[in-house]
Amino acid sequence: MIRRGAGALAYLLTSLVLGPATFVWALVTTLVSGVLSFTYLGPPAFLAVTWATRRITTLERLRAGLVLGRAVESPYDPLPRAHPWARGRAVIRDPATWRDLAWLLLLPLAGVAGLAGALIAVVDLGAIVAPLWLWAVPNPYLPPIVDWLFNTVGGRFALTVIGLALAPAVWWLVVTMARLQARLAATLLEPGPRARLARRARELFATRRRVVDVQAAELQRIERDLHDGAQARMVAAGMTLALADRKMRISGQPAMDDVRTARRQLDEALAELRRLVRGIHPPILTDRGLVAALAALAGDAPLPIGIEAGALGEIPSSVESAAYFLTAESISNVVKHAAADSCTVTISRSPGLLTVRIRDDGQGGADPLGSGLDGLRRRIEALDGTLSITSPVGGPTVIHAELPCAS
Repeated sequence: MIRRGAGALAYLLTSLVLGPATFVWALVTTLVSGVLSFTYLGPPAFLAVTWATRRITTLERLRAGLVLGRAVESPYDPLPRAHPWARGRAVIRDPATWRDLAWLLLLPLAGVAGLAGALIAVVDLGAIVAPLWLWAVPNPYLPPIVDWLFNTVGGRFALTVIGLALAPAVWWLVVTMARLQARLAATLLEPGPRARLARRARELFATRRRVVDVQAAELQRIERDLHDGAQARMVAAGMTLALADRKMRISGQPAMDDVRTARRQLDEALAELRRLVRGIHPPILTDRGLVAALAALAGDAPLPIGIEAGALGEIPSSVESAAYFLTAESISNVVKHAAADSCTVTISRSPGLLTVRIRDDGQGGADPLGSGLDGLRRRIEALDGTLSITSPVGGPTVIHAELPCAS
């Protein structure tokens, strides 16, 4: 309680200092931008001013977040990669720019409103420590009761008792006023409902486009594997059987060697087709579920892999498939690049979320933006999931994925 009250008091006091400064900044820059708006320098000047203003409001979001106990989200959209005039016009059209300006103009008023709470807190604190300082400011012209409180040892300690008794109510008042001001700041400085919807629409557009790209790449891979693998072997088997048929018709002798070769080629084509099917969706996932499929995957790996999984319940097939391929590709990367001695796969289920964590004790240094890991990220983001990778040099490498999983 004391720590939270001290933080709230610091927030109110710093608002008193920042309020006038931000008000002057907002007023002067608005006037300057308004004058320059009639000239060719208007958009780039406004862009420069807004750059500084957004740094100030970023500080305000941090201060409000400390009081509210949560991060206050940034509302800014990415600026176009264009010349300063186009970027300046984009900033002018952004509603977040004007919400920032509104807060900078309101901050002095909010600070003055919080001044009462800050003064009450300071007075209460002064009463608690009265024996330490009131002896230095004697005043013989006070009324009797006040004179006894201020100018006698017993009265000063009585002030301490009164201050301690009122401290909970005072700290509650300070915290409440600070939270009200921080909520007002968050209301103005966070994205509005329309901005959130627009941002979500852009995110969904980007993830769905990546889904299309992933599916196109997957179809190309399947087509290439069929053409270069199974199809080539089946064509070779057909040619071998045709040659055997020709030999038997000409010589009348059985062509057992050619038949055996054709049979081997067909077996290889069948194995290739099975490998492709497993690459699309392993049958073991459908037959036995995710944990059993991962256990089989771990059994085929050339290094010890531990599978830790609780009760997962029923998992949507798309989520199950994404978790399986994430683990399979991660284990493949560990075997090829990590020089690890062991790996652990942990899967847990919470309401609405499936969490997959792959940790190896290898040499680390994996590039989170590499093409292989980026492909995994796209597969997870296609289901509105998140993927984070930590891989310091020297290890360990940890891949953490969270996938929405409705019950």
